[in-house]
Amino acid sequence: MSRFAAPAFGRRIFLQALGAAGGVVAAPGLWDPAPVLAADSKVKAVERSEIGVTLTLDLSQAPFPCDGGAYRDATVMVFVPAHYRAPEDDTLDLVMHFHGHNTNAARAIAAHKLREQLHESKQNAVLVLPQGAVNAPESPPGKLGQQGGLRRLCGELAAALATPSARRALGDAAVPRRAKLGTLCLSAHSGGYNVAAACLRLGGCEVSEVYLFDALYGEVDAFRAWVLEGKGKPGRGRHKLVSHFVAGDVRRLNLELKRALEAEGVACLHERRPGELTRKQLLDGRAIFIETPLAHGAVTFEQNAFRDCLFASGLRRQLRSSWFERKDEPRQIDVRSSS
Repeated sequence: MSRFAAPAFGRRIFLQALGAAGGVVAAPGLWDPAPVLAADSKVKAVERSEIGVTLTLDLSQAPFPCDGGAYRDATVMVFVPAHYRAPEDDTLDLVMHFHGHNTNAARAIAAHKLREQLHESKQNAVLVLPQGAVNAPESPPGKLGQQGGLRRLCGELAAALATPSARRALGDAAVPRRAKLGTLCLSAHSGGYNVAAACLRLGGCEVSEVYLFDALYGEVDAFRAWVLEGKGKPGRGRHKLVSHFVAGDVRRLNLELKRALEAEGVACLHERRPGELTRKQLLDGRAIFIETPLAHGAVTFEQNAFRDCLFASGLRRQLRSSWFERKDEPRQIDVRSSS
C-alpha cells in the first residue's frame, strides 16, 4: 500500500456503516465511517499558516442540507495545528465548535481566534467547525439532531482526513489513517448551545467535555443529564462542563443548572470575578461556572477562555507548557486583541 492510500474497509467497518442506515447498531466508542469516499472530492480548500493547516471539507454528514430545508451548505472546517502528530494508538481527539446566530463557520473561526487558541494550548487535537445555518437568526441542528448524527459526521470526517489530498495537505501533521475515537469535546458560542444539546441527547458518541460561551439559552435538562451520566466516574469516563456567561437569562439559567447539579451531589465551582479560580481548580473541576464582564461576542476569546478550557482539559498534550506553573494561586487573566 502506498503512503497515501485510503484505508480499506473490512467486514466490521462495513457492518458499522450498515448501522448508520439502521441495520446494525455500532458498538460504543466507534465511529461510523462513510461507506464510499471519493479520494479528492471532499477537500474544497486548503489554507496554510505558521500555526497549522485549515481544510474546508464538503461532507454528506454535515448538518446541512437536511430534509429539504432552506440551508444547503455542507461545509465542515477543520484546523490541524502544526505541532499535531498522530498518536501511536491511532486515536483522534476532536474539539468540535458550534457557532451562533447570524454568522458562519469561516467568520466564527477567525473572529473568535479558535485556531490561535488551540495552537497556544499545545493540545494534540483537531478543531472542527461544522457549518450551521448560514447568517441566520436561528441555530437548528440539522442532521446533528438525528439519532447517531454526530457519530456519522465524525466517521465521515475521519475517513475524509485519511484521503490522499488531505494527507498531502497536512504533511507531518496528518491524522491516523485508521482513526479511532479518542477524546471528544464540544464547544458552543451563543445559539450553538442548541446543536451541542442535540449531540448530547442523540449523537451516539461519548462526549467527555462541553464548553459553553454565553450559550446556555435553554436545554438545561440536556446538559444536567449529561453531567450526571459522568458523575463519580474516573479519568476519561468523567463528564466536565465549563460554562462562561455574562448576564440576563443566560446567567439565570446557569445558576439554575448549578443549583440542580448541586442538589444531585455534584460539586460545582463558581467564579464571580475574573481569575478567582486557580488553574488547578479549572483542571480538577467537573462543573465550572464562570461569570465574565465581557461583551457577549467576546466571551470566547478576549480573555482566552477557549484556550484555557483546552489547557485544563483531558486532551493529551505532547509539548511542554508553563500554563500550570503557580497552579494553586489565583490565575492571571491575559487579554488578547480582537485584531
